Amino acid sequence: MASAATATKGNATAIATSDFGRVLAQRERRFAAALLAPAFLALLATTTFPLLFLVGTSAFRMDLAMPFTNGYVGLENYKVLLTDERFWSSLLISLVYTGSTVILQVVIGLALALLVMDMKRGQGWFRVIAILPVVLSPAVVGMIWRTFMLAPEFGIVDYLAINAGLGSKKWLGDPFLAMISVIVIHTWQWTPFAFMVLLASLAALPEDIYEAARLDRATAWQRFRRITLPLLRPAIVMVIIMRTMVALTAFAAIFTVTGGGPGTATEILNLYAYRKSFTELSIGYGSALAVALLIVTILISAVLFAMRRAK
Repeated sequence: MASAATATKGNATAIATSDFGRVLAQRERRFAAALLAPAFLALLATTTFPLLFLVGTSAFRMDLAMPFTNGYVGLENYKVLLTDERFWSSLLISLVYTGSTVILQVVIGLALALLVMDMKRGQGWFRVIAILPVVLSPAVVGMIWRTFMLAPEFGIVDYLAINAGLGSKKWLGDPFLAMISVIVIHTWQWTPFAFMVLLASLAALPEDIYEAARLDRATAWQRFRRITLPLLRPAIVMVIIMRTMVALTAFAAIFTVTGGGPGTATEILNLYAYRKSFTELSIGYGSALAVALLIVTILISAVLFAMRRAK
């Protein structure tokens, strides 16, 4: 009888303890949800709701210059978009701009990272100096390059070109040179990001693999191609993904340097959507262009993430 009573009491204690633990866990979850709720609501207010509003606006004709024509048009804006030569031109410019800047950033960033890894002294100073362009606002970077670097005759780049015997160039007035200029500006500002990420990844690589390769008399190129690049592949792909998403939605630097000109030579899709919405006051069609840019960004990001997951 005593043992049965003891067992019953033990079971009751275990059940009470279990119930108390379950109640405590529920309270902890509710407390965690209460802590996260303000941030979650702020995220909804600043991202999700504007995105839904953008998609909804793209289904309407909203022309502020002719409000009497406004109304629901469904997918009509997207049908117009598919036959809009300026849309396809701006999309092509966006892809060229993005591809060029991302490739240059990864190649130059990796070269700088390898160079710094071999430096015996001064690594800290080099890192500090290299990261400075990233902390500047893209609009400020655009104004610096437009005013001090690319100004005809008085700019530093034009001054160097004249002294090199190449003569003065219309860096922002010639369509080809303007495109090259905005690619160089974006590359200059954001290469330090790729450099810092790849430098950190290089520093984390196991040294014993390189020692074994040196014992096997592998050359520097063989070590780079067969060891460094494969081990850096996840970091390189991540840099490509992050820089691609940013380059596709670039705006401030191009807007302050060229404004999309001359003509439409540097008018990326993001800038075309801005012009349609706030210069030509066609809000509905501008929203459709922005949604198209979002779709392109998602598709390209999905492909890059698939590459990252691939063995």
